[in-house]
Amino acid sequence: MKTIACILLLGAVLSFSAASKPVEAPALAQLTPGHTAAQNALWIENPLTQQFRTSNRVVVAEIQGPAMITMMHFACGERAVSPAHQLLNRDLLLRIYWDGERSPGVECPLVDFFCDPAGARDVVNTAFVNVRRGFNAYFPMPFGKSAKVELVYDGPLPPGEELWRLMPCYSYVMYRTMDKIPAGAGYFHASWRQQTLKLGLADYIALEAKGKGKLIGWNVTVRWPGREDYPVDENEKFYIDGETNASVEFQGLEDSFGFSWGFPESENSFPMTGYFPFFKGAAAYRFFEQDAISFDKSLKVAIGFGQHEEPRFREQFSQFGSSLEFSSTVYWYQTEPHAPLPPMPSAAGREPAPEQAYWPEKETLPSAADFQARGVKLAMYCGHAGRELIHAAPGYSAEARDGSAWDGWAGKVHYARADEKSVSVHLMVPKGASGLVRVYIIDPDKFEGGRKEKVTIAGESFGPFDNFHYGRWVESRVGAAQTANGEVDVSAINARSGADAVLSIIEWVGN
Repeated sequence: MKTIACILLLGAVLSFSAASKPVEAPALAQLTPGHTAAQNALWIENPLTQQFRTSNRVVVAEIQGPAMITMMHFACGERAVSPAHQLLNRDLLLRIYWDGERSPGVECPLVDFFCDPAGARDVVNTAFVNVRRGFNAYFPMPFGKSAKVELVYDGPLPPGEELWRLMPCYSYVMYRTMDKIPAGAGYFHASWRQQTLKLGLADYIALEAKGKGKLIGWNVTVRWPGREDYPVDENEKFYIDGETNASVEFQGLEDSFGFSWGFPESENSFPMTGYFPFFKGAAAYRFFEQDAISFDKSLKVAIGFGQHEEPRFREQFSQFGSSLEFSSTVYWYQTEPHAPLPPMPSAAGREPAPEQAYWPEKETLPSAADFQARGVKLAMYCGHAGRELIHAAPGYSAEARDGSAWDGWAGKVHYARADEKSVSVHLMVPKGASGLVRVYIIDPDKFEGGRKEKVTIAGESFGPFDNFHYGRWVESRVGAAQTANGEVDVSAINARSGADAVLSIIEWVGN
């Protein structure tokens, strides 16, 4: 603190010497005109109409202007500090209406407004919002005529004691009256969205604002539901005043939030940027205090792959099972009137997607009848997360001998066994059986520039194969001499340094 004081004093001295006029006191020491006040709600000292015991909608502050909201506080409910430790989720909305407008300028799940998507965290610490047994916001919010701040619960519980114990149990909204709002001041806005989409086909749109204003921050989540991985190669695009080429475009999701080479393994919470895991995906926030993005007519904020990005990303995230779920809260100031915010989904529609692979699509595996119609006696889906041995007639079986299971690609064939040297699968068949062995290999992510491998079936070598990005079958007929002991080996052998060998599907057709 002494160092900071010395720097401030030195700055004041230099300013006096250069300008030859009295030095103004630092902003905090300036005597501020107007009257500071607070409005309370939600606690037992307040009227029942301001508690969740009698209503699922509570106006926590209704203020006449001109004035400026300087802080909002919402105490965690009793359930949050009880042994049950039940946190809030997206069932509770925060809405703020300016100057008697019918359309709110702020509409967002309370937890997302505080950079706490789905209420999954106990602690959040940023320059403008924080959470720890209470939610605190420090955005200055000037307004001319009036401000109405309300909480709306549209979850399954009726008003009453149980709902009161779950909801924030106390709130105060601090504000200062003024003769008029400062010249050039905008009204504060915040909007929440969530969407599941194939990013290779369309961008995720986080905001479409109309009017004059500036964006000051946002928080974002990204997930690939049911998968352990998610892409960070998408770009963040800010289109100003109707432009078709974004003036601001960050090349990489994690970089736009201040990180690199993917989000770090451990969470980070800084004043202006931060990251933490969100289910199997990521959540991050960034505030643009010194580099706010100004606009005169409109601003569109989007997430999508860049025009010059490697084409395989668009290709991969256009396929079956590649849907990503994004959510976002965008904070900005603008002149009124504002464009109506998008319709808010129901409480159920705001829930994060289930950890279900291919969601919202559904994988349908072939039935036993499907295999029988093609004469398939054995079907092995190597690396499939559900099960690998999909179909086996009596006397047939299979076992993976080496290679790690992988189930993280998009597309119909999203699974494989992989190893930097070789992958092998041991087939057990009736002694003396004959048939057609079919092996499917695919290289959808072109690992290390593209895979190259040989395939062996019952000791016979095929290949090497490369450029099998879209997949290919390798087939070989196996006779009674090769199955005399009731065993057949199938393998893939890596033929490119730095890459790996993969096997995805093995079928035995015939008797």
